[in-house]
Amino acid sequence: MLGLKLPTDPRWVNLAEKSLEEILTDHAYCEQKAATSCITLIQGWPEKERMVRELAPIVTEEWGHFRQVLREMDNRGLKLGPQRKDEYVNQLLKFQKSGGSKDDRLLEKLLTFALIEARSCERFRLLSLHISEDELKSFYHSFMVSEAGHYRLFLDLAKEYADEDRVKTRWQEYLEHEAGIISNLTPRGDRMH
Repeated sequence: MLGLKLPTDPRWVNLAEKSLEEILTDHAYCEQKAATSCITLIQGWPEKERMVRELAPIVTEEWGHFRQVLREMDNRGLKLGPQRKDEYVNQLLKFQKSGGSKDDRLLEKLLTFALIEARSCERFRLLSLHISEDELKSFYHSFMVSEAGHYRLFLDLAKEYADEDRVKTRWQEYLEHEAGIISNLTPRGDRMH
């Protein structure tokens, strides 16, 4: 369904489970950045009425996810640590084509965000299936469902605001590039990506 070219290394869930405070910290900041990204799209392209209407509630949802993760940390007596550099996302951002029209830049952002949501969905699925605590399985399952919807929305918006063949071609380029990123990153249990 997600079209990812390379699955997550199976060792990642075990590493994440051993670094629960760190993975929850990183997860919290990922949710915060997702809310900010949606706000940036709304501010940059207010004329895209469907996108504004569709993303406004996602800002609230993503911020709610941030608060959910904080609550989970509080329940476990864990503390939110400092935000860390996200090498995965930074490499995706470097792949975006610069220049071009305003709509060209929108397409790049929508595809980048779709890919981040797709990889997050895949990782939440793995956690929901393989983490040892049943409570955490349920916790991550709800995030998986949400991320799948966001992934689809970003791709749908890309197809609405750009030529569908162009979207398909560029999406495949993103998927290939992302597989290269994943293959070169060492699996870390303290990062969502």
